[in-house]
Amino acid sequence: MKILSVESVGELLHCHGLDAFLMDLMRDLKRDFGRWESFTKMPRPAMHVPGGVLELMPIYDNELYYTFKYVNCHPKNPLMGKQTVVATGQLSRIDTGYPVMFSEMTILTALRTAATSALATDLLARKNAQTVAIIGTGAQSEFQVRGAQLVRDIKEIRYFDIDSKAMDKFYKNMKRSSLRLVRCKNAQEAVKGADIITTVTACKANVDVVKNHWITPGVHINALGGDTVGKTELELSILSRAKIVVEYFEQSIVEGEIQRLSGKEAKKRVYAQMHELVTGKKKGRENDQEITLFDSVGIALEDYSVLRLTYELAQKYTIGEERNLTPVLRDPKDLVESLHIV
Repeated sequence: MKILSVESVGELLHCHGLDAFLMDLMRDLKRDFGRWESFTKMPRPAMHVPGGVLELMPIYDNELYYTFKYVNCHPKNPLMGKQTVVATGQLSRIDTGYPVMFSEMTILTALRTAATSALATDLLARKNAQTVAIIGTGAQSEFQVRGAQLVRDIKEIRYFDIDSKAMDKFYKNMKRSSLRLVRCKNAQEAVKGADIITTVTACKANVDVVKNHWITPGVHINALGGDTVGKTELELSILSRAKIVVEYFEQSIVEGEIQRLSGKEAKKRVYAQMHELVTGKKKGRENDQEITLFDSVGIALEDYSVLRLTYELAQKYTIGEERNLTPVLRDPKDLVESLHIV
């Protein structure tokens, strides 16, 4: 079984290239969303605990692999010097049930989230979009910018976070880019004039991070921070103005921006699920005046795509440590043999 640590994933990205990885992942996301019906899936079970939420995200295709991810969200963790979100994941064969890879997924989650929102941006944002507003400059923010640059000719990033140190960090990491970086005093200032608005905040509450009257025709919104019960970022009235795309309705109605709507109202308001755009069953943006909204919660199919790609590249570059996390036996019925205690 291959074990991929944070260091292993860093080595893999160094060998393959970050942009190449994101482009390959977008390709694989298109492939997997395109075969939506071949996956057995379920909304992720979540356990709300003091200070946060713990989630498990399982899925399998009907051909080869089963994957799951364990992930948390604890918004107060940075006060203790810990990350808000960390994750681990596993890739297993469905024909034997044997795991073939166990991996860190904190970095991989950031990458798959960036690739997924880039895919949505490519389908929904205006072709001439050049300015991105990033609301929330935590761990996801730089990846989001990198993804947007792969699908649009981005010139300017307007950014804001309630934590000034997070904005300092964002500037430090982005200052060598060719982008014009505009540090904003508040979210409204960041949104003004933006073609694409990406929200990646961590507050576990129904918060109007973005107000309806700030939104102008032609804007595309990636709402990424609303990913659990009671956690949203957009003023509710925005939803009635936008063409809404979700990944997986059954999960989005529980965790996404649409959770504040009744089930009947949500079904009426949601224009499409992502797989319908990828396959061409429904069109993405149809004119430059539409307000489009990708109400993203992150789903297990995206984890499947990134784990499968990572495993294939780890095999290609011979990266990761081989360990026996399952017994290797001469007699498959003799488990005691592996312990050497008899």
